[in-house]
Amino acid sequence: MVFHAKTLDFNVSPYTGLTRQSWIEAGEYLLEGIFENIKSFDDPVVMPRKETEVTYPHSADAVWEFKAEYFEGLTRTLFIAAPLIHDNPELTVCGYNLREYYKSHILRSCIPEDPQSVGTYRQLQELTGDPLRTFQQTVETCALVICLWISKEQIWDTYTKEEKDIIAGFLSDYAHGNTVPQNWRLFNMLDMAFLHMEGYPVDETIMLEHAKSILDYYAGDGWYRDGHSFDYYSCWAFNVYAPIWNQWYGYEHAPYLAQKFEEYSNRLMESYDGFFDRDGFTNMWGRSNIYRNAATSAFDGNLMLRHATADPGLARRISSGSLLQFLTREDFRFKGVPTLGFYGQFTPLVQGYSCAESPFWLGKAFLCLHLPADHPFWTAKENNGAWEALGERETRVTALDGPALCVSNHQANGETVLRSGKVVKNKDDRHGMWNYSKLCFNTKYPWESEPDHGSDTLPGEVESQQYVLRDLTRAEDAPDLFERANVTFWHGQKEQVLYRRQFFNYELSKETHWMNALNLADFTVPYGVIRADKLRLYGHPAALTLGAYGFPDNGTEIRQLEKEGAKAVVLKGHDFTGREKQLAMTIYDGWEELGLLHSEGTNPDSEKSVVVYAKTARRELYHFGPYVLISQVITKESLEDFSEEELFPIEKVEYTDPEGLGSYGPVRITLKDGTVRTVDFEGMEGKLEL
Repeated sequence: MVFHAKTLDFNVSPYTGLTRQSWIEAGEYLLEGIFENIKSFDDPVVMPRKETEVTYPHSADAVWEFKAEYFEGLTRTLFIAAPLIHDNPELTVCGYNLREYYKSHILRSCIPEDPQSVGTYRQLQELTGDPLRTFQQTVETCALVICLWISKEQIWDTYTKEEKDIIAGFLSDYAHGNTVPQNWRLFNMLDMAFLHMEGYPVDETIMLEHAKSILDYYAGDGWYRDGHSFDYYSCWAFNVYAPIWNQWYGYEHAPYLAQKFEEYSNRLMESYDGFFDRDGFTNMWGRSNIYRNAATSAFDGNLMLRHATADPGLARRISSGSLLQFLTREDFRFKGVPTLGFYGQFTPLVQGYSCAESPFWLGKAFLCLHLPADHPFWTAKENNGAWEALGERETRVTALDGPALCVSNHQANGETVLRSGKVVKNKDDRHGMWNYSKLCFNTKYPWESEPDHGSDTLPGEVESQQYVLRDLTRAEDAPDLFERANVTFWHGQKEQVLYRRQFFNYELSKETHWMNALNLADFTVPYGVIRADKLRLYGHPAALTLGAYGFPDNGTEIRQLEKEGAKAVVLKGHDFTGREKQLAMTIYDGWEELGLLHSEGTNPDSEKSVVVYAKTARRELYHFGPYVLISQVITKESLEDFSEEELFPIEKVEYTDPEGLGSYGPVRITLKDGTVRTVDFEGMEGKLEL
């Protein structure tokens, strides 16, 4: 059963109709799915688990993992329940009074002797025998203190002094304990800040060590580096927890740090709306995609600041649009609980640190309900920001050098395309490359894992929105037959062309001259992106493929076209929800032909999918051209035919070298609509950023 809001107001919310009451209804919808699986008041929040190979608990002997699962279920569902309890302390779901249920289970989780104890920090150290190990419980303690703050009068204040001391002691051990040196530092900071607010002693020097380190991770444009990568953790962790910390501690006790956290959140707001599409859809990009619309919580984080700059009407429009992106799909829930996937169950994106309850991190989106009914977030009229000002075929492009992210908002199809850089993954980390190394991430075409091979391709020879290089000197069953781009350097945008470099099978032990690479150059057109990439092969003969987006196959019409030497394949069909879809891939110079792969179980939207791909080969040891690979992928959310000019947009390509191979010098591409783009890789070597 999908979510249908009972309360709609298209006057204040002309795009989605959703109001604060609609969000409350959505929260109750999710909570009903949860509590349908809880058989008695004493049972913990442990949900049905559809996937058992990747997610934890991994072993019946790993007692600490079962304890972590209890805690994830308790605290992450409380993200949704806490603001509802604050509004309605007597709220009952499936016969359970939520306030009494959570009050009881929070206390029980912190009592070492209780059967539902989630384990004190010292207990888990003893269980694992590792004094420096970090535990999932640290993450969840932060969720707990946020929810205790939101429902302070209804839950925290109703505990006795003795009960508060038990909970505080439990929190203090994790707050002062070992943590992961990335976004996890914020969990310790908020634990200590909460305890400090409530009059409990904390080591403020440890808190400030964490806080200054968080500041050190800042990369610019509102984004923080999380580990090595940039992803939504910058938004649903750094830019939510830091504003809360400001309120609880920073503004009063560390004003310089607080001012910086506020400044950086406001900087994010300058461009963050551009990461969502015209419908408010969230892109499937980076790790932890099971958290879905939690990415919108950064807007709420900003609105907690003293000098917030988020546009409340735009923030609500995006938040509501992303909420509907997921809650209105039949495949979103399994036995009432959000699947371990992006839409339906999709194991290729699932990570080992997740359990069946982990998707409730999306409950962070519901923290906006802590804002009162008269807050501008709820009263301002929905607006769609830059989308309202874009012309019919206009595209807004925003390139951010700090996090190496470029987003393009295409009015022609309403989609948002993300192109990323500063990516470093192990050469065998296929999962990491799917999450970070795709050439483009599209809000309406979530990334496809490795598609099935066809009669003329080998397993692993084609990937969607990725190049795959095949060593033609090796046997078909040889190890390392295929090379993939596991590292993406960022050069930046100049004259409306984005430049990056990808290395295949990058390793620190090798000099880059002994690695195959591609210089990437791409620019937008109304319905997508044109690529004019340049080969940097160091030697051996090689074949190369490039896939388009994975296309949901629920009955697909396929057309093959050719004009003046260019070739195109057009796909028409519908996604899982019945929404009309259309994709076309066109190849020009450097490519030999287009192919099609039909696949199952590799697309997040639909069980079956189709991937169009281009292929070519360089068969000599030291080839001399062609060097430049020109292609286009365009998409739209209707079955109305692309025009011939849209399918074959290039009027002419002019090379500098007399051979016309693109071996050196600028490449001038003239489109039939008069647009001219000059691709010039000169100077890239001196400015490549990771």
